[in-house]
Amino acid sequence: MTDFSFIILTYKEEIHLPRLLNSIAGLNAPIYILDSGSTDATLTIAEKFKAAVKVNSFINHPKQWDFALKNFDIQTPWIIGLDADQIVTPELFLQLQNFSDANYQNVNGIYFNRKNYFKGKWIKYGGFYPKYLLKMFRTGIGYSDLNENMDHRFIVTGETTIWKNGHILEENLKENNISFWIEKHNRYSDLIAEEEIERLNNLRQQSNKANFWGNPDERNAWLKRLWWKLPLGLRPFLYFSYRLIFKLGILDGSTGILFHFLQGFWFRLIVDVKIKEILKSKQ
Repeated sequence: MTDFSFIILTYKEEIHLPRLLNSIAGLNAPIYILDSGSTDATLTIAEKFKAAVKVNSFINHPKQWDFALKNFDIQTPWIIGLDADQIVTPELFLQLQNFSDANYQNVNGIYFNRKNYFKGKWIKYGGFYPKYLLKMFRTGIGYSDLNENMDHRFIVTGETTIWKNGHILEENLKENNISFWIEKHNRYSDLIAEEEIERLNNLRQQSNKANFWGNPDERNAWLKRLWWKLPLGLRPFLYFSYRLIFKLGILDGSTGILFHFLQGFWFRLIVDVKIKEILKSKQ
């Protein structure tokens, strides 16, 4: 048996799941899938790949990951948590194939490097690459950050390391339909607006230490703290300009610029509008 197991979240992922499972099949690692009630071929595909499956009603990603980590009986010393729309590249596959717990005795978490794709285009600029995500962690030590309402991240205590070479590729093929993208992010904007209101009322705290010079998640926590201090309505304009000009997002071409506009401006502006509406309704 390998020193790690995979946990994957799914919901109607028949278009994505075979792609991911084929990319990790040769590792012969245990696979655990937590489904949210798929009615397509997702569970049939999971059965074909001999994955252990549980079903749990979806509230948000952090709570779903929390359920997965607490309810699967993982026997390996390490866990890798992946989304169904991600795949493991051959280079990362080789690193995992050669992975041994004995070589990482002083490490509790490993960051993978992600490449994000939108409409078939690798989003290389705008601050989206390199993008280090904590995806591999010690069983019983890594946990889901429940202080987030929409963004999900794993947290570990102790030392972490970054694998800069080898990647996970992330591309949600459903988002090739712009209506799907807009509907999905409209739901997400509700969650983030609610979260920011709770943070304003000190009902929600950051789990990670805010440290610009720390690990990728600590740096992200520092940037989020700065974001929350910026004026509502203005910050989407600042962020979009920052991504497009200072982080060279304009070099991503027409498809990339569309992505930066939608994700970096439109989405953030909708969040700010909803926050203002909530605040006004409570006056």
